Parts: sequence; structure tokens; C-alpha cells
Amino acid sequence: MITIRHYVAEKDLDAVCRIWQEIGWMERSEEYDAAAGRYLAAGSTLVAEINGAAESTASIVPGTMRYLDETLRLGGVASVATSRIARKQGLAARLLAQLLAEEAAGMDVAGLGMFDQGFYDQLGFGALPYVRWVTFDPAQLQVPVKARIPRRITREDWAAAHAARLTRMAGHGACSLDSAELTRGELIFSKTGFGLGYDDGPDGALSHYVWFSSDDVESGPYWVWQLVYQDGAQFLELAALLRNLGDQVRLIGLREPHGIQFQDLLTQPFRFRQLTEKGKFANRAWGDGYHQLRICDLPACLAKTHLPGETLRFNLTLTDPIGNFLDADAAWRGIGGEYVITMGPESAAAPGSDPALPTLTATVNAFSRMWLGVRQPSRLAVTDALAGPPELLRALDRVLRLPVPEFDWDF
Repeated sequence: MITIRHYVAEKDLDAVCRIWQEIGWMERSEEYDAAAGRYLAAGSTLVAEINGAAESTASIVPGTMRYLDETLRLGGVASVATSRIARKQGLAARLLAQLLAEEAAGMDVAGLGMFDQGFYDQLGFGALPYVRWVTFDPAQLQVPVKARIPRRITREDWAAAHAARLTRMAGHGACSLDSAELTRGELIFSKTGFGLGYDDGPDGALSHYVWFSSDDVESGPYWVWQLVYQDGAQFLELAALLRNLGDQVRLIGLREPHGIQFQDLLTQPFRFRQLTEKGKFANRAWGDGYHQLRICDLPACLAKTHLPGETLRFNLTLTDPIGNFLDADAAWRGIGGEYVITMGPESAAAPGSDPALPTLTATVNAFSRMWLGVRQPSRLAVTDALAGPPELLRALDRVLRLPVPEFDWDF
């Protein structure tokens, strides 16, 4: 018999840690188990119990996401995991659907990092843009500043690191998680991790820092998992700090920072890629689109959508596949339905339909991507479940001229 219920720490922590170990997310130790417990306590979790033990689990943690200059309530899907004995029972999708339904009143959007594209699509999630990664020899860095001597950042600095992350330079689509325990867990689970940074904030608060991990601390590669700064000058100082490692470290890898084309800072990037190709210290650049997002409260999202330029009104016929995974009597069954949409300096979503207006049909997956600016509406009409009259799509292309959204906090 399978029972879906809320997580109870005293009963379920060991089982959840076992699941995470089985799927390769963590090793077991007293320190790691305690960190996992704090991580789970930071949000809401459902488990599927089989024969008296949790064998599948889903967790959501609260946070925020920026939409241009506005702040939206984010539900961060922090973990969805199933043990070896419970695969192919449909548990993960059922758990996450029910959890989203329970938490829907408290969030405007939900986001996650996917293991592969397709699974979360059935719950209404749509893919976000590519995240760009680069690996480079730090000696290549051309930075017009000299870094000051930094201080060491350790796992004990987790609260200061979290506070710095919440005040970092961030753009359209940037997300933040509320609980400092989540940053604490990240630092603990990076078992070879260490950091360098500066205390230039108010009253000597940590202002900008870099957090690395490496399996070969002598020569690298070093991987940068957190690069946190509040302005361009702080970014350049951190880049200069990376350059200072180049007398010994042969390769650093990082996710391209918000708004930065990292190639601008590298000496002869193509030459170094050719010289290091296929080696341990290969210089390269690549992109992966591994984040997904869905709208959970359409009127709330549109109320905080302020677009420069003209105002456009149209009907929206929206379908939401999440209802297929929810009980018929669930209070929230997604956001499918008929709406009159206004997009412009003041935007809105009202239930109903106006026969005088053109109609856009879309899944919540595709509409979420369009609204956030992942791709132009006319291009989404080619590759995703979105359709409308050509003149409406062209008008949407004009109105939704948004910066590329950057979902810059992994969870």
C-alpha cells in the first residue's frame, strides 16, 4: 500500500537521506544527514510511504524571482527523488503535483532544475534559456584592476554568504531562496569547498566572494559554484582574484555571470581552446538549458508585468496539464481556462473572453516561457504549444521585448 503524506522529520529523515544516497546526491555521514534535515526543514515536503518507509519525496522552498523591476513569490522545487524500489509508479509526479496544489496560494511562479527535459513538462513547466559555462586558464584573464588580499571564506560563514547572495547584482529572471539554511547546505555538501572574499558591506558585512571546489587543489580544475558581487567593480576584483591563481591553477570553470560575456576577459580564447582540446585542462564554452518554470497565479504575475510601449489586449485559451495528476476535488487544479489578457505598462489577466479580440491558445508551459521572455512569441509558435493569428504573434513580439531571463541560483 502506498500512502502520500507530509514529511515528519523524526520518522522520515533517515529514509530521505537513504533515497538521496541511492540516487547519488549525497554521501551518508552525521554532518551530511544533519544538513539534509535542516534543508528539508526550510520548506514543505511530501513523501510516498511504502511498507512503513518513505520511498519517494518532493520538496518546495519559498523564495523570490525578479520580473524586470518587480518581485514575484517563487516556489523553488528543491528536490524530487525516488528510491530504487519505487521507480515507475508515478509517485514523483503525483507528489510534486499535490505539493504545488497545496502551496499554490503562496507563490506566483514555481521553478526547478531538471534532470532531463520532458518529465516536468507534464506538470506545466517550460524550459528556460541556456546557461552558459566556460572553462579557462586563469592566467588568460585580462582585468584592468588588481585584487586586494582577500580573506578566507569557510563553511562557518554560511549566514554572511547567504546575506551577500540576497543583495547581489541580479537581473530579469534572477531567483533567490529565503532560508539561509539552503546556502549552508550548499557549502557543506561541497566537501572540497573553500572561498575567498571581501567585507566591504555595511558594518564590515561580506560583500563579494567566490566559492570553489576542486578534486585537485594543486593544479585544478577549480569549479566556481558561487560568484557573488553587488556591482561591476566588485565583479572585476573577483575576476582579478581568479587571475591571481593562475601561477599554479591551470583551469577554472564557472557559469557565465549575469550580463557578462566572459570571452571579453580572455586572451586569445580560440587559440587556447585549440591548444587544450580533449585534455584535462580543456578550455571551452557550452550551454545547457536545465532550468524550468511555470506560472502558478496568472493574475498576480500579470499585475506585476509592466512593459514599455504599446498596450495589447487578446483572448487567451490556456491549458494546464497538472490537473491530470490531481484529485478531482483538489482546491487548485492549475490555471487553465479562458482569459482576457492585457499586456503593456499596466497588465492584467481577467477570466472570460471578448469576441472582438484575437485569441492566443497555449499551454501554461509555453505561455510561461513567452511571458518571461525565453523566446519571441512567433518563434515559440514554431517549436512549442502556442498558436495565434500571425498579426497577434507579431504584436506580441513587439510588446514582449524583454531581457534574456537568467535563473541564477541553482536548487
